[in-house]
Amino acid sequence: MALNNNDHFLIFIDAADDAAAFSLNSFNGMTVAGDATLIMNFTNSLGPNATEDKRSFVTITTTADKEKDVMIGIADAINNATNYPKNTKNYTVICDDVNSIFAHANILSCTITLDA
Repeated sequence: MALNNNDHFLIFIDAADDAAAFSLNSFNGMTVAGDATLIMNFTNSLGPNATEDKRSFVTITTTADKEKDVMIGIADAINNATNYPKNTKNYTVICDDVNSIFAHANILSCTITLDA
């Protein structure tokens, strides 16, 4: 897939050598999976010819009972990416555990799960 100036990526870093950048086009939505747990669902990174129907997920740990606020904050950060620190029109940092950069103040950490 060729990149163009309209591509926008969501960036997640959960450890020094563990990071992912998902195209906004592969983002399927967010689900509250329990108290203080939000899951962001992405189309698999194996591509359209994959033999298995797998998805990639990012589990976001939030402040308790602030899941809705975080969902709104993530949507706002994506839609207004250039108004947030460390973001540009081409990418939005949602969660960077290494450098403590988060799209919303109630995001505490994240865990990346690829092609599960």
